[in-house]
Amino acid sequence: MQARIEGKNCVVTGANAGIGYATAEGLASRGATVYMVCRSKEKGETALSAIRSKTGNENVHLELCDLSSITEIKSFANRFSLKDKPVHVLVNNAGVLENNRLITSEGFELNFAVNVLGTYTITELMVPLLEKAAPDARVITVSSGGMYTAHLTDDLEFNSGSFDGMEQYARNKRVQVALTEKWSEMYKEKGIGFYSMHPGWAETPGVAKSMPSFNERFAGNLRTSEEGADTVLWLALQPKEKLVSGSFYFDRAEAPKHLKFAATAASHARIDPIVDVLRSMANLR
Repeated sequence: MQARIEGKNCVVTGANAGIGYATAEGLASRGATVYMVCRSKEKGETALSAIRSKTGNENVHLELCDLSSITEIKSFANRFSLKDKPVHVLVNNAGVLENNRLITSEGFELNFAVNVLGTYTITELMVPLLEKAAPDARVITVSSGGMYTAHLTDDLEFNSGSFDGMEQYARNKRVQVALTEKWSEMYKEKGIGFYSMHPGWAETPGVAKSMPSFNERFAGNLRTSEEGADTVLWLALQPKEKLVSGSFYFDRAEAPKHLKFAATAASHARIDPIVDVLRSMANLR
């Protein structure tokens, strides 16, 4: 965990607060060049200034992008590709838990748009730059233990039944774990490792906003953002031969993707048609 990673380029989404901020700070403190992908210019600039000041690392940069928008993600990817720099680490941290059914300007349910479609699109568009960092490239997706209760379903936008934001979030997080498995198969010859992880239940601005009663009930007993980011940093720093691409991690160790009696394992067979749907929605060739 004390490894220095000067010269490595790391992209962290949702980096202005919570686990994303702690991850960006942890990478910067170890000498990495960090690109913080944030939606809010004001919050992003505040976080950027704080990380530069605390770590003394001036190679920390702000990139503006709303991960709920395919258009913005493509614009960001185009801008970033012009830097022609290898991406050694992509951390898919940006996420949302919206309890009400909200539709984005592009017509997608908001939770799905950020957690699934946004994560899928930015990852696919970063593959050429990740290849430049092979064989040391890695993608770390911050999922959640909340996915344990959810099956992989092709009802990606919760169109059937009464909308439940918590359930939709759990479904989204299940997709992220299944996508990580799929990516590890798709790109195994490209020198890119793919890992998903559960940060534990951390006291972050996102949790406070989306789960206020949970946050209040367990106040003082939740993890800090730094504790939540610990395994993200561990995955970023370990020699790749010690890691298993496609796996799900918790507290610096591989963890099961399915609970014993939850009967969710068979549902992962649906990932291929789901990837086809995502590719079509994102209009990727």
